[in-house]
Order: sequence, then structure tokens, then C-alpha cells
Amino acid sequence: MRTTVTDSLAKDFVAKVKPALEAQDWARLTTTLKANWTSEQVISLLSSEDNDARKIAALCVGLIGQSCCLPELAKNLRDQDRVVVEMAEHAMWQIWFRGGSEEANTHVARGAAALNSQQVERAIEYLNEAIKLCPTFAEAYNQRAIAYYVSEQYEQSIADCLHVTKLMPLHFGAWSGLGHSHLALGNIKDAITAYQKAIEVNPHLECIAELIQELREQ
Repeated sequence: MRTTVTDSLAKDFVAKVKPALEAQDWARLTTTLKANWTSEQVISLLSSEDNDARKIAALCVGLIGQSCCLPELAKNLRDQDRVVVEMAEHAMWQIWFRGGSEEANTHVARGAAALNSQQVERAIEYLNEAIKLCPTFAEAYNQRAIAYYVSEQYEQSIADCLHVTKLMPLHFGAWSGLGHSHLALGNIKDAITAYQKAIEVNPHLECIAELIQELREQ
């Protein structure tokens, strides 16, 4: 009976959200989700046998989910369907980026934009402000770790990455960043350990898996 209900829910879910998805109307999609299903039902579809339902559910959880959804999304990082994995990865990043207060989220978004524009010092200023506003905002530390890494301040980057992994153990991005900074300092064993942690969370990080193999061969 449980499988029948799940299959029925999956088909109904895909059919009802498809028009909003095809139109890329995210406001309509959010309204459709809230009008038809509980958050628990949407999260349950992450484990559906229907590939389309898993993909769309991951996208939707990325739009409306909170940190409590991350363990379920992380399970989809082991999915055999590469699109499901990509959707789950994207959803986790979306949730991480809105993990603080509204004002702190804005500072992190500005910091990330400054990083993309190679304005590293300005990025650090924005991220410092985000951390002051919300000291438990994992992504603020992660983005600052990236800024420190780019500016070759590897010890500071390591400290921020470690803080992220304490706040958010599933943050495969922070584990990867930790490995990169250790590698830059020549700490090969520590780099491999950090990279392995990233792979444990997200087995589809092929470039990290290849890097681990190269380091072991050395």
C-alpha cells in the first residue's frame, strides 16, 4: 500500500508542477507546492522510484527547503542518475546560501559576487559583516575560506573550512576546500583526509577522486 501511495503521489506531483517548471515561473511553482503538498511529502519524493519525481523534488527542496532537509538531499548524492545528483548538489548549495538571517544572506551573496569579480578584499569585508550578524552561518565562513584561499592565506582558509565542517558536516565544498589549502601548504596526508571526507558525502566528485589517486601515487 505504501508503494502505491508513493507512486500515486509522484505522478500527481510531476503532473502538477510541470507547467510552472516549463515556464520557469518560480513564484508559481512555490505557490503550487504550498497549495498541494506538505514539506514532508515533497521531501519524501527524494526517495521515489520515479526518476523525474526525484529530480523535481530536489529542485523544489532547493527552492523552499531548510537545513533540516540536507541529510535527505545528501542521500541523493549517491543516486545513479547523474541529473538527480546535480539537482541535489544545487539544492544543497541553495540552502547553504540562505542559512543566515535575511541581512546576512545578502552580505554573503554580495561577497560571492565580489569573489566572482576577483574583488577579494571587498568580498572578505562583506563576509566579515555576515559573520558578525550571524556567527553560526556556515556558508559565510565557507565563502570567506574561498577568499582566503584565493589570496593565498591558507592557514586562515583552513581555520574557516574547519569551522564550516563543525557547523555543517555535510558541506562537501568545505571539505574539498580544506583539502586544497592543505595541499597548497604541502600537507599531503591532511589533504587526502579532507578530500576523502568530501567523497564520503558526495561520491560523484570525480575530480577530487582523481586528485586523491594522484596524491597516493606520489
